[in-house]
Amino acid sequence: QVQLVESGGGLVQPGGSLKLNCEVSGSTFGIYVMDWWRQVPEKPREFVAGISSGGSTKYADSVEDRFIIFRDRNGLYLEMNKVKPEDTAVYYCHAKSGVSATDSWGQGTQVTVSS
Repeated sequence: QVQLVESGGGLVQPGGSLKLNCEVSGSTFGIYVMDWWRQVPEKPREFVAGISSGGSTKYADSVEDRFIIFRDRNGLYLEMNKVKPEDTAVYYCHAKSGVSATDSWGQGTQVTVSS
């Protein structure tokens, strides 16, 4: 099993920056994709950015050129730049691992973009 714990959320002004962290533990050797998702009340969870075990990245159009996803042996990170009010959401870390493609989720961290 994989355990994920997010941190780094908070209040940030429009145009500012914030870095989210996702600490990874457990059976990490089997992880082949990690990504960030976000959700606002009464809307489906949406994909933000993902990174494969080989380092290939993918971004949602809404965050392309503003957010950067990266990972190391300790965890997953999301550098958020030039944030907008519409980036306000609970951000979740997600991992897919093992031959059964098991999904693991963190508990989420709130990001609020407001002046």
